[in-house]
Amino acid sequence: MNPVQRNAFEKEITLARGLMRRKEHDEAFVHLERAHVLGQQNAAPHVLSHWLMLRVAVHRREPAAMLGQAARIVLGAVGSIVGSVPTGNTGGTNISMFKHLPIDPELLKIMEDHGPTNS
Repeated sequence: MNPVQRNAFEKEITLARGLMRRKEHDEAFVHLERAHVLGQQNAAPHVLSHWLMLRVAVHRREPAAMLGQAARIVLGAVGSIVGSVPTGNTGGTNISMFKHLPIDPELLKIMEDHGPTNS
């Protein structure tokens, strides 16, 4: 993940955590989806985004989403490690975990303009 992409990921996670503390779970989830797109190529950020999505599902009392996020934590880690993730997928249980989606132009610019690094 390039440094600008990592900073954008961390910003989205920070915003989501703040909203979660205020119990603004719908708004937090939007930032978690953006973080997921930014971080899904790397195992630790990918898993963190799903872990926080799982916490949102627990607060919302959504058993299907809890189960779906638990599965995504495991499968997402493996997918990131082997380099097989559905690009653009926002990580929520409202869509297939295998579906590729268009990447938001703002996020795509962050991901493309600064090139990859080995971090």
